[in-house]
Amino acid sequence: MSRFRLYPTAAQEVLLLEACGHARYVWNLALEQRNMWRRDRPHAPGYVAQARQLTEARREFDWLAAGSVTVQQQALRDHDQAWQNFFAGTHGRPTWRKRGQSEGFRIVGGEAQRVRRDNGRWSAVSVPKVGWVRFKRSRHLPDFKSYRVTRDRAGRWHIAFAAIPDPIPAPGTGEVVGVDRGVKVAAALSTGELSSPAGLRPQEAQRLLRLQRCLSRARKGSGRRERVKRQIARLRAREADRRKDWAEKASTGLARRFDVIGVEALNVRAMTRSARGTEATPGRNVRQKAGLNRGILAAGWGLLVARLEQKAPERVVRIYPAFTSQTCHACGHRAPENRKSQAVFRCVACGYQANADVNAARNIRDIAAGLAVTARGDRVKSARSVKREPQRKRVPTVA
Repeated sequence: MSRFRLYPTAAQEVLLLEACGHARYVWNLALEQRNMWRRDRPHAPGYVAQARQLTEARREFDWLAAGSVTVQQQALRDHDQAWQNFFAGTHGRPTWRKRGQSEGFRIVGGEAQRVRRDNGRWSAVSVPKVGWVRFKRSRHLPDFKSYRVTRDRAGRWHIAFAAIPDPIPAPGTGEVVGVDRGVKVAAALSTGELSSPAGLRPQEAQRLLRLQRCLSRARKGSGRRERVKRQIARLRAREADRRKDWAEKASTGLARRFDVIGVEALNVRAMTRSARGTEATPGRNVRQKAGLNRGILAAGWGLLVARLEQKAPERVVRIYPAFTSQTCHACGHRAPENRKSQAVFRCVACGYQANADVNAARNIRDIAAGLAVTARGDRVKSARSVKREPQRKRVPTVA
């Protein structure tokens, strides 16, 4: 996806919000029909049947007919594709779309190709029932066949042109790098480099805390509460933008500099699961675990590896992370006492001292180098090398 910032006028923003409402209404109505299916009932209607029902609904309701039929039909297509992805096991179950959280719609076909260039900085796209909406062209437009207009919680509009970029070619130097992910240091490389997303500044973090306290005191449904929520959303969006910018730059740099990239095989979703428990079996250290979860999510572990696998396919090696932080890179001695603190590693056997995250990254690099290329020069895809001659099987002894 190539995403650009959209700048609609006040009148165009009202029409865009109406289009988002129509797409959300059609999506939720189609989802409700699917959720009502039971084993003892007839099968739920598919896209063709729901498209016929949409035509009848547009004849009956003028407010629905006033919207773009392209937006509404595409919402049905997206809903049908979401269920196909769910049954294929590649995505989760489709959920409800909420106002203010899942605002957006998609345009495909010939209407999606109406894009003009106004000058060296600005372009405009023709949105059905809205008109020409300007967007800032910060880079070259890709070859696309559809686009999606979205609005985030901070009130910013974006347009994303659907195009899969080409992967970054390997440099061909044969270099391997290990990446250790942590909370204090988001990414530590085996070369000794340490990198983390910028996050919020101290003044911004203090302002966020004050706004959260104001939100807890505001009455639900009041204008003051909505105003505070928008201010909090702007700070959250600023933090997310900085984290995404860091992940994009870090992943691009790694894909361009190294042939093989070793990362830890971490289940981030399971690691950031709440420890609250249930009323029967309440969790322990819930507040401490919540703080750790916030630190992991703020470090962008999953985003960094996801972008690496997209930019450098088949060059990212996932390593089992057990004992990589307790093993000495110099002598191979493994002991919990080697990890003196969160940042200091000192081997009790040979006295080797280094940054704890860098030492773990070097262990990951060595394992990744062994898994990526064997002594026979082929990539390991199974336990047995394809270039190895077949060995004779030992005849079992008869008792």
